[in-house]
Amino acid sequence: MFKSIVIIILLIVLLQVKNLAGPPFDTDDPEPVDYLHWEFYISSIMEFQHNESNLTLPHIEINYGVIPNLQIHVLAPMEYLHSAIGTKYGYSSTELGIKYRFVNESENLPQIGLFPLVEIPTGNMNEDLSNGGYRFYLPFWFQKSLGKFTSYCGAGYWFNPGQGNRNWLFTGWEVQYDFSEIITLGGEVYYHTPDIQGSKPTAGFNLGGFINPDESNHILFSIGSTSGSGRTITGYLGYQMTI
Repeated sequence: MFKSIVIIILLIVLLQVKNLAGPPFDTDDPEPVDYLHWEFYISSIMEFQHNESNLTLPHIEINYGVIPNLQIHVLAPMEYLHSAIGTKYGYSSTELGIKYRFVNESENLPQIGLFPLVEIPTGNMNEDLSNGGYRFYLPFWFQKSLGKFTSYCGAGYWFNPGQGNRNWLFTGWEVQYDFSEIITLGGEVYYHTPDIQGSKPTAGFNLGGFINPDESNHILFSIGSTSGSGRTITGYLGYQMTI
C-alpha cells in the first residue's frame, strides 16, 4: 500500500507544470546526516509565474555522514522551463556541498552549522537551464528544539558571477511542530536581496511538512508564495529514504 502511495505522489509531481535548500523549505538546518548514514531524495522544486513555469523534474539529492558532525552533499537536477518563447528540458547545474555542525545543541545553546555549496554549470549545453558559471553559497544555520517544537534560522551569501548577475543575501526562519510520530507541520518566512541587475528584493513564505510512515521513509511537501519583481507560487514535493 505504501509503495503505491509513493508512486502516485511521484506521478503527480511529474504531471505538474526553484533556490535549492533544506527540503521542503528554503531555510536550512545545521543538523548533518548521522555518521555512516545516508539520505536519498527524489523530488521536484516548482516555481510558477504568470508567464513562466520552472521546476526540477525531478532532482536527485544524496547526503552521507562521512564523519561525526559532517556530511557530504550532491544534488543532480533535471530541469523543465516553459515560457512564452518555448519549452526546454535537460540537465541543469550540479550542486555539491559539505555541512559541518560545530556547536551541538545544549540547554542554553542552539546547534550551529555551516553548509557551503557550489553550483557547477554542467547544464551549459542547455541554454537557460544553467547559470552559465560557477556559483558559491556560504550560509550559517542555527537550530533549537523545545519539546515538540523545532525552529531553525540563518543567513547566507551567494557569490553569483556573470553578466547581469548580482551577489545576493538570503535569510530565513522556520518553525515546525511534531503532531505525532507520523506528521510534522511547519512554515517559514524568508527574504533575499536582488540576484540580477534591475530586479527587486524578494520576500516569501512556505507552509508544509513531513509525513513519516516509518523511520526510513518520508514524504516532504510545501507550498508558498513570493513577492518582488513578480508574484511567484512555489512548491516542493518529494520522497526521502534514510538508511
